[in-house]
Amino acid sequence: MSNKPRKKKAGKRSGPTAATGAPKSAGNPLDRRQSSSGVPVALARQQQQRAGSTRAVPLAVRESSTAARSARGNATSARPATLRVDEEQRGSHGCAPTTVVAAEPQGLAATYTWRAPTAGEPYSMTVRFVGTRVGAEGTDDARDRFEQTERVDGLAAGTGPVALTTRVSGINAGEWRVTASPVTRPGATPAVTGLSRRVITTKTVFGQLAQGPAVRLAAWPLLVGLGAVVAIALQALLAARVGINVAAVLAVSLVGCLLGFVGGKVWYLVLHRRHPRTFLTAGACIQGFLVVALGVIALGAALLRLPPGTLLDVTTPGVFFGMALGRPGCFLTGCCAGRPTSSRWGLRSSDRRLAIRRCPVQLLEATAALAIGVVSLALVLAAPPPLPGAIFVGSLAAYTFCRQLLFPFRTESRTSRGRTVTMVASGLVLVGVVGVSGLL
Repeated sequence: MSNKPRKKKAGKRSGPTAATGAPKSAGNPLDRRQSSSGVPVALARQQQQRAGSTRAVPLAVRESSTAARSARGNATSARPATLRVDEEQRGSHGCAPTTVVAAEPQGLAATYTWRAPTAGEPYSMTVRFVGTRVGAEGTDDARDRFEQTERVDGLAAGTGPVALTTRVSGINAGEWRVTASPVTRPGATPAVTGLSRRVITTKTVFGQLAQGPAVRLAAWPLLVGLGAVVAIALQALLAARVGINVAAVLAVSLVGCLLGFVGGKVWYLVLHRRHPRTFLTAGACIQGFLVVALGVIALGAALLRLPPGTLLDVTTPGVFFGMALGRPGCFLTGCCAGRPTSSRWGLRSSDRRLAIRRCPVQLLEATAALAIGVVSLALVLAAPPPLPGAIFVGSLAAYTFCRQLLFPFRTESRTSRGRTVTMVASGLVLVGVVGVSGLL
């Protein structure tokens, strides 16, 4: 017998691989290649599994996944409204000096924005604003906290983005955190879904400068001032053309503009029943300005022995060109606002509380003033009218008629009977002037 040790036959090896019933290395070519290269069999199998998991997804699977994502996107876009709240309120003071921004009383404006339903009946929206000054926790000062509720009714569907602004004045200066929460009556179904409570951050400014979106306070003085310059310059040119003393005309017109501004303020206070102490912060009415300014020009012409009728005629084109320039300032500032509308002809603007798509009534009035100015200028340049002052009276009657036509598109209420009487009276005056003077 030989004492040499016996070699074990292949396939009879015992160990963990055999015990677990795993495939034998001799039967797997990949195992043989990897074994010959010195890579462990288990690691090779893990690499094979990873390679299999990164294979391309079949086209049918990709199409199904894309369709599912598209369906989810369509479901999201089909919501009647989505929420968009300005997390950081933009300052409305623009280029105002720091001393003006820091003046008292301090105030802020917080805005809650949503998208109106695309269809349906008119709806209402109520939003509660609660503000706390940052760093004022634990203080008892009432000026470190406020709570206001804003409600709007009769909002039409299909108006697009809607922004409701609350304005607070007389609070402590600093940074504020304001919580805006939509309020729904118990048992009522909200017309706008998807809204939630949000927190916004803003800083205080001078109370009159705290405004919401779509309000540009600097536009009104700039455009109205430009309109006044154009009106006086054109008046001086036309006065020189007919041989009237230009220096005297300019002096009278400047006094008329200053007193006309006061007249517009007083007219506004009386019409809106405001206290006289709000004179500086209150608005102004164009009617009051025209009545006082043109009255001063007529009186000044009589005192300086200037022809009143002729002077008023040469003043007319400049007045209406000036209004054509100044009226867009009202549109940008948020005064004399038009009614909210879902019409495609509406433009987004604000009444300093609600920014929404509205009838651009201020721009329509500016267009009417421009047309009257062009016609009156043509008449002044053509030939002196047989009756001095006829161009002025006829143009004023035409403007009054157009203004009454536009009143139903404004948010301010006017009685239909009063409008009808005014339109009939101004129409009769216009026809009478044209008939007597033969202007056309």
